[in-house]
Order: sequence, then structure tokens, then C-alpha cells
Amino acid sequence: MNAVVIPSYRVKKHILEVISSIGPEVQRIYIVDDKCPEESGKFVEANCKDPRVMVLYNEINKGVGGAVKTGYLKALEEGIDIVIKMDGDGQMDPGCLPKLIKPILNGEADYTKGNRFSDLRSLKKMPKVRILGNSILSVVNKFVNGYWNIMDPTNGYTAIHRTALSMLDLERVSDRYFFESDMLFRLGIIRAVLCDIPMPAIYGTEKSGLKISKVLFSFPPKYINRFFKRIFYNYFLRDFNVGTIQFIFGILLFFGGLGFGLYHWIRSVDVQVPATPGTVMLAAFPAILGFQLLLSALQYDIRNIPEKALSRMDM
Repeated sequence: MNAVVIPSYRVKKHILEVISSIGPEVQRIYIVDDKCPEESGKFVEANCKDPRVMVLYNEINKGVGGAVKTGYLKALEEGIDIVIKMDGDGQMDPGCLPKLIKPILNGEADYTKGNRFSDLRSLKKMPKVRILGNSILSVVNKFVNGYWNIMDPTNGYTAIHRTALSMLDLERVSDRYFFESDMLFRLGIIRAVLCDIPMPAIYGTEKSGLKISKVLFSFPPKYINRFFKRIFYNYFLRDFNVGTIQFIFGILLFFGGLGFGLYHWIRSVDVQVPATPGTVMLAAFPAILGFQLLLSALQYDIRNIPEKALSRMDM
């Protein structure tokens, strides 16, 4: 049984069209009125006759993440197998929905998401600022969540299997625009299998609520926090492997050599006596070796992407 969650906030003029475009492969549609000033929830109840539709209400505005989590919780309560998240502004092609759920149905993935970077022709429709911003965020997210095989991390067209969804602590997932990135981090912690689904970039007259200022000032501290948590959870708390050893000794040797060299460089400047070749080697050798170990740790991390879907483990 499949369901779609649609956060509803200032999308009154598009919401009915979006609902009507959802095909028979979906048996339930959750419209989450996130304290919408347009009262879109009541509008849907009054004008939509689709029996699949259920309107849910948030008493306060929780943002896109909070609205999706409300839908997720209801889907778990009703025993839904796959939950798709779509926006209500008509910028997500319902025709891509079967492609989005296919890897999950086949047991190949626990979570799928759209990737607008796969089609260079449709990518031309995306504003240049968004292309640059999404490219940078894609690189950052690879380090933060460990999914080196995916792009377009802020793409909100997603699907998730109930096995992975039930393993997430939804209360801890970020409510607002960091929601998609935080979901990837949380999925990485439980070792869920992710899959990118190529899809075109669609842009209408709607303006994105995600402002550059929000990303620049609020995202970096969260990314740093999630990165160190992932390293601790996956390489120290839940496992201790070759990557752990490479990471530990890489850090010690690189910064040890760097610190040793910096100390003697400052000292040589102070006493006006050049450092000896032996001193330079004692600084350079551990720093170079440490850097090589850090590169090896990175290579191990890239190869350490989850490959077996959690849903298959339950069979």
C-alpha cells in the first residue's frame, strides 16, 4: 500500500491539480495543512472528492519538515508500505512517481530521491544560482552523510519504505528547510540504502522559500555537527574498522607533523637560525604520511556505502 504526503502551505491554487494528477498506484494521499494562512486544508475538504485524500492539521506552523513528519507518523499508524513526499506547488512531475517507488518495491533501496542533475537539457531551466548552490551542497552532503553516490540533496521528491521509516527517530529530524539533509544523515546512521532517480527540473511561477541567507548562516553549524556525529557513530561507537585506524593515525600524524614544523619554524625565525634538514624531515614525513592515511580513510568511507536494503533484511 502506497501513500503520498503533501505539505500544504500557500499552495491553494495548485493543490487540487496536484491531487488529481496522482495515479492509481497510490492508495492514500495525506494533505498536511501546516497552519496555512489560506486554510488550504479546509479548501481541499470542501472541493476534493477523491476518497484517497485525508487532511491532517498542524496546530502551529512547523515548516516543510514538520509537515512531512506529521504525514509520516500517520502513514506508520495506518500501516503504509511506501510513503512518497511531494510538494503541493506542481513542480514535481507525478509521472516520475512509478520510477521513484520501483527500486523500493524491488528490494533494491530503502529510500529514493529525485536527481535533477542527470538531465543536462532540463538543467538549463534551473536558475544558475540554484545550480551552483545545489552543486556545493551536494559535495558537502557527501562528507556529512556518507552517501557518495547521490547528488541533489535538497530535492524533496522522495519515497521511503516503512522499515527504514520506522527505524528513524522522527522527533529528532529537523523540522524546516534542513529536513532533506537531516533525513540523509539519519538514514546514513541506520545504514539505509539510497538511490537517485533521474528526473527533469520543473519550474513554474512559484518562488522558493529557501533563501540563500538561511543556508549560509544556519546550515554550516548543522553540517559540522552531523559530520562529527556520523564519524563517531559509524567508526567508533557501532564499529571499529580499518577506516577508524586510518582516521586516528592520519589525524595524529598530520597535525603532529604540522604542529612540530610550525613550532620549529617560529623558533627559527625568533633565533634567526634556519631549521636543519633533519628537523624539516621530522616535520614533513609524519605530515605527508598522515595526509596519505586520511586519503585512505576517505577512500574507505566512499567504499563503505550501504548496499543491502533494510527491507530485505526483514524478509
